[in-house]
Amino acid sequence: MWTLSGFADEISDDFTEQCQVAAGLGLQFIEVRSAWGINILDLDAQQLATVRQTLADHGLAVSSIGSPIGKIPIDEDFEPHLQRARHAGEVANLLGAGFIRIFSFFIQDGSDPDDHRDEVLRRMTALADVATDAGVIMLHENEKEIYGDIPRRCLDIVTSVDSPNLKLAWDPANFVQVGVRPFTEGYADLRPHVAYVQIKDALLADASVVVAGAGDGELVETVRALRADGFDGFFSLEPHLGEYTAFGALSGPELFTKAWQAFADILKTEEIAYA
Repeated sequence: MWTLSGFADEISDDFTEQCQVAAGLGLQFIEVRSAWGINILDLDAQQLATVRQTLADHGLAVSSIGSPIGKIPIDEDFEPHLQRARHAGEVANLLGAGFIRIFSFFIQDGSDPDDHRDEVLRRMTALADVATDAGVIMLHENEKEIYGDIPRRCLDIVTSVDSPNLKLAWDPANFVQVGVRPFTEGYADLRPHVAYVQIKDALLADASVVVAGAGDGELVETVRALRADGFDGFFSLEPHLGEYTAFGALSGPELFTKAWQAFADILKTEEIAYA
């Protein structure tokens, strides 16, 4: 039984509507990135209490904190960001999330990412230590314009840090957007370190995001391989089908539902049970 989740702020800025739509689709988990247009790490204590109560009211739990940790330039002061990561651990514990999504720092345009390897690994090691202290797992998401954009550098991060509290979130669309065919070029090497899967797809031709199975993200091949090797984790919908905001893309209820249906159809065709 695979477990579906999703970045609920793609449904609406309003957290109650996020939960209503997600629960209406039968989701039992959501990934929390923002509520009421405020980043999850910037909510005050009362707002976080409201988030927790609203989740309970709709029978929802949190699969992961969709944090912005690691989405700063590699040459920006790290210490304040490290403090923010510690707060992310507190928020994860408050909401009962076992995972926190992170990134591996923006590399200045025109600069060779490999020139920044030592500093990236120093920072990622520190973030893994934060995760250890908080009792959670940091999930590195492959993303364009950061150090860990392609499979080789994603593998470098997770094997060099070598912490049980640092794993990979697999994002096929983001690989496509940097010219990578995800399953063909990355799956075999990265699969031992993948603990979480984000569901969105994209076209190699123009990097545009499309629903699962409609692009070059090789989602069907990936799903079949994950089933074959016994993967048992979260699949988090991140449609990115609408207008982009500070947090991602506000797809709205209809496009979020369309994205959910596309992936559910793949699972049904492959005869994979999900909740």
